[in-house]
Amino acid sequence: MGSAELWVAVAFVIFMAILAKAGAFSGILRSLDSRGDRIRTELEEARRLREEAQKLVAEYQRRQREAEAEAEAIVTTAKLEAERLATEAKTKLEDMIARRTKMAEQKIAQAEAQAVADVRAAAAEVAATAAEGLLKAQVVGQTADRLLDAAVRDVKAKLN
Repeated sequence: MGSAELWVAVAFVIFMAILAKAGAFSGILRSLDSRGDRIRTELEEARRLREEAQKLVAEYQRRQREAEAEAEAIVTTAKLEAERLATEAKTKLEDMIARRTKMAEQKIAQAEAQAVADVRAAAAEVAATAAEGLLKAQVVGQTADRLLDAAVRDVKAKLN
């Protein structure tokens, strides 16, 4: 080692001794300690924030699963309700068709009965007119009129 290097090393040692005597190292150490504390605090805060974020993510995932389950339940309920309504509508339609068919059959039966009654009434009228004509031709006088009226009443009563 040369003399210049020796003097630089001696000067450095003396400089460090002066700094140590003046308390400069303690200030540097304090600032390093406070910076270390600040970094440690920031790391703890970051760790706490990360844990909170993980809790929030877990909570949101749970809520999403619950919402999906609820949506699925709503869809299932809606499908069941739609099927029930379709079945109910089909049953009501079948009942209405049966009632209308029965009413139509009753109206047809009434129309048939009315037609039969009309035919009987027409036949009775024709028979009464024919009988009246025959009796007039064969019986004359008051007796004929009385017999004719009685016969017409009898025929009408029996045919109706």
